[in-house]
Amino acid sequence: MLVQIDHASPVSLGEQVAASVRRAVAEGTLRKGQRLPAARALAKTLDINMHTVLRGYQILKEEQLIEMRPGRGAVVSAAAPDHALAVDACRHFVRLARQAGLSGPETLSMVQTQLHA
Repeated sequence: MLVQIDHASPVSLGEQVAASVRRAVAEGTLRKGQRLPAARALAKTLDINMHTVLRGYQILKEEQLIEMRPGRGAVVSAAAPDHALAVDACRHFVRLARQAGLSGPETLSMVQTQLHA
């Protein structure tokens, strides 16, 4: 299944929808120009509210990963970055760092250490 969600996760359902699509693009399951499932159909499949799916799609639109086309729905952008998986991993890392109580500068320092390792 293209989009998977975990109702027990502390991550919002809309962000989980966006993360699933990011992963699919990064892994090549979804290619540039391909249509995403209609929000209503995906919501029914996932047993969530359609507006939650649309919120996830809006996140992806703001990241320029997808385009919302009237009458055609959501389509993976031709300008979609090829680093979508890295963006998703970065979001996850930041979430973990915040949960661990790390400050912004401490988190950046950890990343810089890894870049220079």
